[in-house]
Amino acid sequence: MRRYTLRQLDTFLEVVRCGSVSRAAEKLHVTQPAVSMQLRQLEDGLGVPLLETVGRQVRLTAAGVEVEQCAAAAIARLKELDDLVAGHRGLKQGRVDLAVVSTAKYFMPMLLVRFRAMFPEIEFSLQIHNRESIMKLLARNEVDLIIMGRAPEGIDCSSTEFATNPMGVICAPNHPLSRRRGAAISVLQGQQFVVREPGSGTRSAMEGLFAEHGIRPEIVMEMPSNETIKQAVMAGMGMSFLSLRTVRNELAAGHLALVDIVGLPVIRHWHVTHLSAKRLSPAADALKHFLIEEGGPLIRAWA
Repeated sequence: MRRYTLRQLDTFLEVVRCGSVSRAAEKLHVTQPAVSMQLRQLEDGLGVPLLETVGRQVRLTAAGVEVEQCAAAAIARLKELDDLVAGHRGLKQGRVDLAVVSTAKYFMPMLLVRFRAMFPEIEFSLQIHNRESIMKLLARNEVDLIIMGRAPEGIDCSSTEFATNPMGVICAPNHPLSRRRGAAISVLQGQQFVVREPGSGTRSAMEGLFAEHGIRPEIVMEMPSNETIKQAVMAGMGMSFLSLRTVRNELAAGHLALVDIVGLPVIRHWHVTHLSAKRLSPAADALKHFLIEEGGPLIRAWA
């Protein structure tokens, strides 16, 4: 007889994703005691401890790692069952589990608003992570669709371009390079940079570009937030390499300056991605086609 419930598994997986009980409670819109109770009941039912507390964070035990892998696979299979039934019913309703890299958060809410105007009965769950974490969600089939930059390697997936992603170097308006025109990329040699954390798509794109041209900047700080990086650049901490979709307002207001360098911005692309073997529900399939057909023009007008 099964001694655990789907609700307990869902709660456990959300705690693992969030790294803390309090953040999981916020995501699930329940109280912390309610989350703790679900975890305790799951551990009691299984007869093994799954989590241990380290400071304010929770960490998986050895048993917890294995249970988390099995639970994620089980929930993904049940989601496929829901999608299968929805497909037979032919309904444009249901729920789409969506994950986006952090840079895409600047335009994804706008796209979802436009999409829901056409399909108001479709609901969404949205996760925002860096590229490294997104790749794990994709490999484990934990979401329906993923919005990311370059298509992943080593995973059998369907990945379709739907919008451009220009990337360039920004600085404070009073930075000496803000007034240069048509500068060679070599002017960036030895410049101080505030950069995204390892594992992010933006960081990988920057490192690839700089390695190609033999540029070695001085990294003064790493951080996982585009917003914090923008504030640091405005304060004069250094330059940065970011998607220009994230700095449109600051550039227009004169709070940041785009460094005019020959060959920049680099034009990358946004992709809508899912596992090749995944059977998309009518709702997820409708969103995918909406992004491919209408996402590019909407993003250009928005950001």
